[in-house]
Amino acid sequence: MMDLDPRQYEQSAINDCDVRNIVLSYLVHNCFKETAESFITSTGMKQPADYPVDMDKRKPIFHFALEGNALKAIELTEQLAQNLLEENKDLHFDLLSLHFVELVCSKKCTEALEFAQNKLTPFGKVHKYVEKLEDFMALLAYEEPEKSPMFHLLKQDHRQHVADSLNRAILAHTNQPSYSAMERLIQQTTVVRQCLHQEVCKEGTQFSLEAFLNS
Repeated sequence: MMDLDPRQYEQSAINDCDVRNIVLSYLVHNCFKETAESFITSTGMKQPADYPVDMDKRKPIFHFALEGNALKAIELTEQLAQNLLEENKDLHFDLLSLHFVELVCSKKCTEALEFAQNKLTPFGKVHKYVEKLEDFMALLAYEEPEKSPMFHLLKQDHRQHVADSLNRAILAHTNQPSYSAMERLIQQTTVVRQCLHQEVCKEGTQFSLEAFLNS
């Protein structure tokens, strides 16, 4: 049982250096190179010894995936992190699927079908991809795929998820943290708040980070 009252820590001092490192970690993780360099200069920080030098290479990969240009993202990923997509089949499938979706949205149905047969169908030999393949192929049956039950596959949120997963995989492949310090801190804070919330409200509503931040 957690019997600590989080309010007793409200006056605890927070080290400014830790805060700056957390912010810098977020900027580096998301390839905001110019902003990161300006932040280092304006705060008087010393550039960390492990300051990544691959941001210029990761940034276009991330943005190509985010924009739906998956083939270019794949090409650049193979140049930067060899064997990554060969080893990470889930990520490779997601990227190829992004290209398929772009073809469908562009009304290039014949090209989309040929691409699916050549690049996506081989994944069907593995059971976990069968249902996903069915969802993507079903898009071809709709004249307006954005109004289909699988419309979520066309949304920006889906591309964002794939782009984030790709960025994390590249970082891990190059022995860098796959999550920024800010993300890890939020994850840990959420778990602690959930535990505290459950102790206080055993039968109440579930803890919501979004609601907590807006309160």
